[in-house]
Amino acid sequence: MSKGYWISAYHSIHDADALAAYAKLAAPAITAAGGRFLVRGMPVAVKEHGIEQRTVIVEFDSVDAALAAYNSAPYQEALGALGANSVVRDLRILPGV
Repeated sequence: MSKGYWISAYHSIHDADALAAYAKLAAPAITAAGGRFLVRGMPVAVKEHGIEQRTVIVEFDSVDAALAAYNSAPYQEALGALGANSVVRDLRILPGV
């Protein structure tokens, strides 16, 4: 079974306080679900048609574990702290190769 990955790109951040509240809840929820943060922050360089934006990559033991983490009550609580309009981001869940 291949590992699962969350790849989250923050297109814009409108409320830094809400993002901080989310992060305070999300990090422990993700690690408790078996997630391991591989990348978190701004890019050092942006090439080709890339966009300079905050990016987070989290590795899980499987895609099922990544999906379960997203759907877990603790992570859903973190999303509630983030709110609907504080950030514009996309979060993709992918299988490893």
